[in-house]
Amino acid sequence: MAFTTDLAEKLTRDASSEPHNGLKALWLQRFLAADLAAVHFLSRWAQPTAIRYLAIGVSKLGNGWVYLILAPLVFWGLGWRGWHVVLLAGLNAALLHTLYPIIKRRFRRKRPCHADARLPSLLKTLDEHSFPSGHAMTITGVLAPIVLAWPAMTVSAVIIVLSMAWSRIATAHHYPTDVIAGVALAVALAFPLSSYALSFF
Repeated sequence: MAFTTDLAEKLTRDASSEPHNGLKALWLQRFLAADLAAVHFLSRWAQPTAIRYLAIGVSKLGNGWVYLILAPLVFWGLGWRGWHVVLLAGLNAALLHTLYPIIKRRFRRKRPCHADARLPSLLKTLDEHSFPSGHAMTITGVLAPIVLAWPAMTVSAVIIVLSMAWSRIATAHHYPTDVIAGVALAVALAFPLSSYALSFF
């Protein structure tokens, strides 16, 4: 069953004769409605031309271009030790992307721009489903070894992740819970793996 507000509505109907389950369904419906409301808020906030193009630009950087910028930056900051970090970043991205399509197929959550006709998609979607956010997941996983090996990059890394998360919601491609899930998945897998691997270098 698709993970959308339709799910909450169905649960509410199915549980109408069971007060306990009906209450759970009602809370789920409210939670999903708040998730969608946040997309509407950020989408409206991105309507001015400059902000709209900023959201589109940051989102497109997450398609791969940002990593072409990060790699030479790592070598500049860490020298030849940067090879270990870049390889770990690639390993993290590969590992996460083996899980990513499985999770997407499991939840099959419609993107906000597909679930609500009032939300304009600011750019072409890369795939059909929204949960979790692949952009937020990948950038977090790639930045994990960079932050661990080069702590001075921590604040910059946080800004990059938050910017990517904002852009994915502002373009109406993801809900806040999508980007939170993507970041959480990357943190849970990439940071322990990177920390362990870096201990050998």
